[in-house]
Amino acid sequence: MQFHEVTYDSAQPVDSYGPGFFRVAGEVIHGAVLVTEDAAISWEGPEDMAPLLALAGKIDVLFYGTGADPAHPPAALREAMEEAGIGVEAMASAPACRTYNVLIAEGRRIALAALPV
Repeated sequence: MQFHEVTYDSAQPVDSYGPGFFRVAGEVIHGAVLVTEDAAISWEGPEDMAPLLALAGKIDVLFYGTGADPAHPPAALREAMEEAGIGVEAMASAPACRTYNVLIAEGRRIALAALPV
């Protein structure tokens, strides 16, 4: 078996997460986070749809991290994103971070909006 190092080029990987924080590309962000290939910023949560909708045409799928437990995203968020042409995949924040890292390493057009665990 041969292992290959994952490279992110200029993408922002999620390095770690814990109670109330995310570490993205070495920077700690407290609270909810929005991570794209280009940046990681604090996010106000599912009611704060403007920065998510600004990603229309730039991403195909948004991974929505629901915190410690899996849950459905709010209907208004899902509807707004789908209307903007962005698919939404909801899962607990831990698997959302891991899935984001794998797919960003593959060069996929994705983003992560996650609530803290």
